[in-house]
Amino acid sequence: MAPIRSCLVGFVVAIAVAIRGEATPVTIVSVAATHGIVVAGHPQATAAGLAVLKSGGNAIDAAVATSLALGVAEPYASGLGGKLMLLYFEAATRKTYVVDAMDACGSLNVVDYLKRPAADRSYGYGSACVPGLAAGLWLAHRKWGAHPWASDVEPAVALAETGFAVLPKSREFFDEQLKKLRRGDPEIARWYLPNGELPAAGTILRNPDLATTMALLATHGRDGFYRGPVGAAIVAAMGKNGGLVTATDLANYEARLVDPVGITFHGFEIQSTPPPSNGSAMFLPALKALEDESFGAGPLRSAATLDLIGRVWRSAEPAGYRVIGDAPESRFYFEKLIAPDAIRELRAKAALSLPPRTEAASIGFPAIERAVGATTHFIIVDSHGNIVCATQSLSVHFGAGVVPPGTGVVLNNSMSNFDFDDPKHLNYVAAGRRPRSTISPTLVLRGGRPVLALGVPGSTRIPTSLLEVLLDRLVWNRPLAEAIGDTRFHYIIPWKPGEEETFEAEQSFPATQANALRALGWKVLLSEAAGQGKKFSGLNAVEFNADGTLSGFADPRRSNTAAGY
Repeated sequence: MAPIRSCLVGFVVAIAVAIRGEATPVTIVSVAATHGIVVAGHPQATAAGLAVLKSGGNAIDAAVATSLALGVAEPYASGLGGKLMLLYFEAATRKTYVVDAMDACGSLNVVDYLKRPAADRSYGYGSACVPGLAAGLWLAHRKWGAHPWASDVEPAVALAETGFAVLPKSREFFDEQLKKLRRGDPEIARWYLPNGELPAAGTILRNPDLATTMALLATHGRDGFYRGPVGAAIVAAMGKNGGLVTATDLANYEARLVDPVGITFHGFEIQSTPPPSNGSAMFLPALKALEDESFGAGPLRSAATLDLIGRVWRSAEPAGYRVIGDAPESRFYFEKLIAPDAIRELRAKAALSLPPRTEAASIGFPAIERAVGATTHFIIVDSHGNIVCATQSLSVHFGAGVVPPGTGVVLNNSMSNFDFDDPKHLNYVAAGRRPRSTISPTLVLRGGRPVLALGVPGSTRIPTSLLEVLLDRLVWNRPLAEAIGDTRFHYIIPWKPGEEETFEAEQSFPATQANALRALGWKVLLSEAAGQGKKFSGLNAVEFNADGTLSGFADPRRSNTAAGY
């Protein structure tokens, strides 16, 4: 994107325009901007990023501030104790980079670890990997940041010290994990269950321990987290509570700078994150398989179209799980998934009617991944046209449910994302390996120029959400606000004998189409009210307009906000 011209007046307040499609059950508000824009999961994090942009920082500077502020204001969703996948589009070169800061397995003896109760893989110190987020932000800033590192970290330090506002949507996620918050770790309860009770909406929660941790990060860079008193506190808590992470594991962790994966689709270039992200290995092959479909005259959410997409998805999803993990060969396997012969095979399988499954697929699919993941997505565009499109996570809400004393940091439970059954699987648990994840920040370009940036939380519903919004926008040419706000849907593919092919959607899905899908062999599950956002999460996006302006879209299924100038 060419640099956006400065406005003669200087700063322009962003214009919020409510856009409601007639058949759209969720209203999406578009924010217009001419200089820069931030779309993020909490208004205080959005404000932190926008302030950095307005002070002359670039997209990476604002990303550091936004990412860390999200970890403060959405402690259930992401933070210093978790992982990050960050796409960076460099406007000057029109090149896209990926910062892979996924969590990594600590030091373990696999045989001994597998003797532990299965619950240890999803709760407590034994479920925590080496966090990657701090190293990822540090790597991105060292390569592209313009402001001093400490000044980019400072807004999050101040937010942790003064406190963040518990929003109504935030409180729902607190409530969802009340059992975990009360399970026994006194530190997490101290910060997030004041007086032993769920905080009411509007409550201001401070975390001075986290402020101290981030102050050390600001002063000492990545070593302020992975070494020194913070690293020592994490290692001490691990040692006392059966954790896997050692001082060496922390000190040796490095984020990776890698290339995105992608496809061409209807003249667009769609880029997303490579292995160990496997969401892209599902929705990109599915999109490619659907590229030549005419879809008839019906809309995306007609039974005939949804049946066709579902028949593609029932093969695309298991293929993505089968071959993706943290291994060099996974990239080769991804390329095979989008090769012409594989796409032809995917289309041929989609032409078949829905037979009942009679055997389980051996794909290394951990049961925990069926839960809604605790994740957040943000997008930043600066005045030069540089883009950050990033998804960060603790794996499941409030991660491992533990906070190492003195740090204020909620740790991930990313061990739950490994395969524990097939030693030959590329996602099988191993020391130093990064468990796969469906997080998939995505960019759409045309002729090397950005068109869309988008991403969404939601575990297994991440790739299906991206698939449907991209189809609606790029094939049906619907306004992006309608594509995001319309009824969200998902396919649940059976992995065990006797399970049914299930089409899941928000309750705004029309009864006539639901009955037609049942007649085609699908079980239909309308699992939550439109816009509730517990299963079908909030998708954030930025659209790059032909006149050089920007439009930001913050999905109210979560506490997302957009702001620009």
